[in-house]
Amino acid sequence: MTRNKDAKFNIKSTPYKETKKKNMINYNKIYKYLTNFKKQFPFDHVVIDNFFDETIANKISNEFLDYNSKEWYVYENAIEHKKALNNWNLFPELTYKVFSELNSDKFINMLSDSLELKLYPDSGLHGGGWHMHGNGGNLNPHLDYSIHPKLKLQRKLNIIVYLSKELKEEHGGHLGLWTHCAEMSQPKNLVKEVEPIFNRAVIFDTTQNSWHGMSRKLSVPEDVFRKSLAVYYLCDPAQDADQRGRALFAPREEQKNDSKILNLIDKRSDVKQSLTVYKN
Repeated sequence: MTRNKDAKFNIKSTPYKETKKKNMINYNKIYKYLTNFKKQFPFDHVVIDNFFDETIANKISNEFLDYNSKEWYVYENAIEHKKALNNWNLFPELTYKVFSELNSDKFINMLSDSLELKLYPDSGLHGGGWHMHGNGGNLNPHLDYSIHPKLKLQRKLNIIVYLSKELKEEHGGHLGLWTHCAEMSQPKNLVKEVEPIFNRAVIFDTTQNSWHGMSRKLSVPEDVFRKSLAVYYLCDPAQDADQRGRALFAPREEQKNDSKILNLIDKRSDVKQSLTVYKN
């Protein structure tokens, strides 16, 4: 990937034109919503409902592998309980097309235009792809990794799209956004919760001490799951960019004095040791 750090990115002044061909994604709607991206608290973000065409969203949801499939990569410990898959060869046709669209020049240029920042795709979906949580699903507050292990670019934006029609508000699984305590380098106050409503997308900046995670663990019947897809976008590293190579988790309130949990967090944040603690 060739990059010119001195090149200026030309910002488009007009929204995207509608075409006769029906888009999987409503570009004009997203472009409009992104005008509020930098006005949010506790860090830059936006919530967009009906992100995909409804027919597309239903079909993508139905393409997810069975929760018990052996193809999933499993994270199961006291700070995270989820399954993930980023193998393009295992994505069904429509899912493959959707991830291609989200990594396309058209989509990335729209994000770059809106945010006035040159962004790059991560076509390998490192940390992204399909995510799925079953009963007991959990994701402690955390900061995402900062520097991509192979591209050496800085992770800048996350897009998460929720794809479970069966989820109800009482099931939990909400995305929480926390403020940052600089003195302790920990999350401070939970200031926003985003319910994982079907076809709802959340786009947020990951470089602003962006503590996020599940504010409520998932409590669902056996046949209900929290499905989502995630795509991450990169930028040229800022001079003061954190060199963090793995996610940095924080203990929940009831875990703060648990030495085992704190040791797990230390290992999980270390590039060399993290693989040893993904599973209990």
